[in-house]
Amino acid sequence: MGAIARLPCDEAAILAGSCQRTVATNGPWILAATILGSSMVFIDGTVVNVALPALQAGLRATLTDVQWVVESYALFLATLLLVGGSLGDMYGRRRIFAAGVILFCSASAWCGLAPDIRQLIVARGFQGIGGALLVPGSLALISADFPEKERGRAIGTWSGFTAITAAIGPVSGGWLIEHGSWRWVFFINIPLGMAVLWLTLWKVPESRAENRSRRFDWLGGLLAVFAFGGMVLGLIESMPAADAIGAIALIALLYWEARSSSPMVPLGLFRSRNFRGANLLTLLLYAALNGVLFFFPLDLVQVQGYSPTEAGAALLPLILLMFLLSRWSGGLLDRYGARAPLVIGPLIAAIGFALFARPGIGGSYWTTFFPAVLVLGLGMAISVAPLTTTVMDAVERSYAGAASGINNAVSRIAGLLAVAVFGALLSGVFQSALERRLDRLDLAPAARAQIEAQQSRLAAADTTDPRGRKAIEDAFVAGYRTVLWIAAGLALASSLSAAALIGEGQPEHR
Repeated sequence: MGAIARLPCDEAAILAGSCQRTVATNGPWILAATILGSSMVFIDGTVVNVALPALQAGLRATLTDVQWVVESYALFLATLLLVGGSLGDMYGRRRIFAAGVILFCSASAWCGLAPDIRQLIVARGFQGIGGALLVPGSLALISADFPEKERGRAIGTWSGFTAITAAIGPVSGGWLIEHGSWRWVFFINIPLGMAVLWLTLWKVPESRAENRSRRFDWLGGLLAVFAFGGMVLGLIESMPAADAIGAIALIALLYWEARSSSPMVPLGLFRSRNFRGANLLTLLLYAALNGVLFFFPLDLVQVQGYSPTEAGAALLPLILLMFLLSRWSGGLLDRYGARAPLVIGPLIAAIGFALFARPGIGGSYWTTFFPAVLVLGLGMAISVAPLTTTVMDAVERSYAGAASGINNAVSRIAGLLAVAVFGALLSGVFQSALERRLDRLDLAPAARAQIEAQQSRLAAADTTDPRGRKAIEDAFVAGYRTVLWIAAGLALASSLSAAALIGEGQPEHR
C-alpha cells in the first residue's frame, strides 16, 4: 500500500527524457495507453494490501506467507526497474512496454487462479517483472513522443489521472473483495491490460535511443536481485546464510557498478552531497511509510472490524491531501528552497506515525485514525515535490534520467526491506505479548493450544474463546504500536538527514 503515496521522481523520469519528434503524434491515445498501463501497477500496489486479510483467511496463510505475497512482487519491480528502462531504450520503448503489459496481465490471471499460497507468491514475482518493464516504459513513451512545449501539460494529465486511480483503487478493490472475492483484485487487470495493449499497438509509435550503446548491464541487474532477494529471504525466513549471500552480492554489485563501462547505477552520482542526502531521506522515510501501511489493513480488518471497503477508504484523505497540495508544495521551493520543506515535511510525517499508535481497539474512525492519516498526508505532501526537485538539481542534466530512476528504485527497495524487517519485529512482539496475556487467563488447555499453534497467523488466528480473541487482538496492537514508534523514529531520522546533508548548491556531479 506504500504506492498509495506518490513515489518521488515519477514525473521527473518524464522530464529527464528527450523528445524525438517535433509534434506529438496521437498524443491523447499515447496518454490513454500510458495512464492505463501505469494505473494497473499503481492499483495493484495499493489494492493487494487491502486484499491481504481476505486472502490470508481464504488460503489460511501465515504472516510470512502474506509478506512474500507483497515482497515477491516488490523485489523484482524494485531491482529490475532500471533494467526495464534500459531495455526500452535499446530494443524499442513500445515493444518493451507491450511485453510488460502482456506479462503483467498473464501473471495477474495466474494470481487470480492460484490454488494455494505458493503459486500466488510465484505469480506475484512474475507480476513484478512485468511491472518493471511496464512502468519505465510508460514514462519513456511520454518523454519520447511529446515535445518539450507540450510535455508539461502531458505530465499534468498523467499525474492527475494516476492520482485518481490511486484514490479509487483501494475503495473499488475493497468493494470487490467484500462483494466477491480477493481473486477479482487480480482479474480486474485483464480487461485493463487488453485495452492498453490494443491502444499501444494501434496508436503508439515505436521509439528507441538510436545513439545509445548496445551494451547492457545484465550482471548488474542479476546481482541486484540476488543482493536484495537474499536480504529479504534472510529477514523473513530467519536464514543467516541468505543474509550473508545477499550482503556478498551487494558488495559485488557495488564493485561491478564502479568498474562497468555501462553501469546500471552510475555510482559517480553519489559524489553529490545533495544526491546522497536525498536518497538517504528517501530510504528512511519510505521505509517507514511502506512498513506501516503494509500492516494497516490487517489492523483495520482483523482487529478493528472494518469491512474491506472501509479499509480501502481509510487512507483516502491522505491521497486527496497529497493531490490537492501538490501545487502548493511545489511553490514552497520558490519561497524557501528545498532544504526547509525536506526538514519540516518528514518531521510532520513522524508526528503522523506517532498518532497512529494512539488508538487501541474500537472507536470511531474520525477520532482514532483520521487525525493520523491527515497529519501523515500533510507531511508527505510537503516532502515529495522538494525531494524530486533536489534529486534532479543535484546532478547535471545529462544524468537526470539515471538520477530519477535511482531515487525511484531506492523508494521501492526501502519498502521491500521495511516489510521484511517490520514483519519480523511485529511477529516477535506479538508472540511475546500473547504469551503474557495467555498466562494471565485461565483458558482450557485445548483452547490455549489452538491459539499457540496459530501464532504465525497473528490477528488472523481462529479461536472460539472470547477472552482468547481479545488476547490476540491486544497482542497485535502491541506489536503494531512498536512498528509505529520505530517508523516515527525513521521519519525523524530522515528529517535530520535533510538538515545535515541537503543544501541549496549547484549540481556537483561531473
